[in-house]
Amino acid sequence: MNVKSRAKVGAAVLGAAALGVGVLSTPASADYSTPSWRTLAGVGSDTTQYVVNGLGGVAVDAGGALFIGSWDAVPSTGATTTITPKDPATHPHCANIVRPNGSSAGIDKLNAEVADTTTADCVDFARSSRGPSTAGTNLTFIPFGKDAVTYATDLGSTLPTNLTKAQLASIYQTCTFVNASGATQTVSKALLPQSGSGTRTYWLSSIGVTEAQIATAKAAGCVDDTVQEHDGAAITSGTQIMPMSVAQWLAQGKSLPNVPNRRGESRLRSIEGTAPTTGTGTAIELNPNFFFSRDVYNVVPTTKLTDATIARAFVGATSQVCANLATIKTYGFGDLSADSGASSCGDVNLTGNR
Repeated sequence: MNVKSRAKVGAAVLGAAALGVGVLSTPASADYSTPSWRTLAGVGSDTTQYVVNGLGGVAVDAGGALFIGSWDAVPSTGATTTITPKDPATHPHCANIVRPNGSSAGIDKLNAEVADTTTADCVDFARSSRGPSTAGTNLTFIPFGKDAVTYATDLGSTLPTNLTKAQLASIYQTCTFVNASGATQTVSKALLPQSGSGTRTYWLSSIGVTEAQIATAKAAGCVDDTVQEHDGAAITSGTQIMPMSVAQWLAQGKSLPNVPNRRGESRLRSIEGTAPTTGTGTAIELNPNFFFSRDVYNVVPTTKLTDATIARAFVGATSQVCANLATIKTYGFGDLSADSGASSCGDVNLTGNR
């Protein structure tokens, strides 16, 4: 599994930064209107929805037409809570299906279609910010970019701008931690993404906290896990904390088309003395050596790896997704090839693919 945690010691604290970028010329809509269904329909991860939407606006099929469709994890303003990912005139069973919210929900939907061949054509791929498991061969996780996860606090927070893994684990278990001065400090609420979120799974695994411990902390009123991931506006006081995708936070601050700024007054913070980003101003980007870094994936049925459309979209370094590295980086994600320890973009031979 190409999900990594690294400890690199260095002094850095991320402050507020002005971000800017040129807009993409043909952004893909997150939800589609009749009759603009794309050949491939994807659902799932909130973390990667914007970058895959963006890739859908530049990737083309063999005939030169846009062919990758990506449906958001949650409806935007005015959108419906259900989706119709394929034309109901030819795919009536695809009308008004439940919108999968998060990596697990998208993967579950894809798995259900693999198991039930009568409805196996509504969703072609799932976006995922978590890696493959170690059992089964139904699905293949295909990496395409690098992300990192850190904690975020409010701009005026009284909490430290740098915490250790042990301090973060204590916060998510008890809402208290011992600060650098040796005093016990209290967090009013530890925020956590909704169940099924790949970021939730990755964050808890990274800081060494179990779902059973979270259940205990919830019962004690310490943890709120009803917030949508990467919604910095959910932080409403200076003594709250939440995990945040670095790539998402960066993308939300760039005024990109169809990428709403949900950051509120949240700020990304350092872990173990290492900042989650490098550079300043318009050159700010994800730190490839951050303490908690991970690959992100598009997931497809293993039996469809040889399908010409699927292969053109996702498989190998020359696939349409991998060929558009500039778009991947525009949305805040890192280049997999820049890390010798990572898998390569489009790799279908990962350990644990299922």
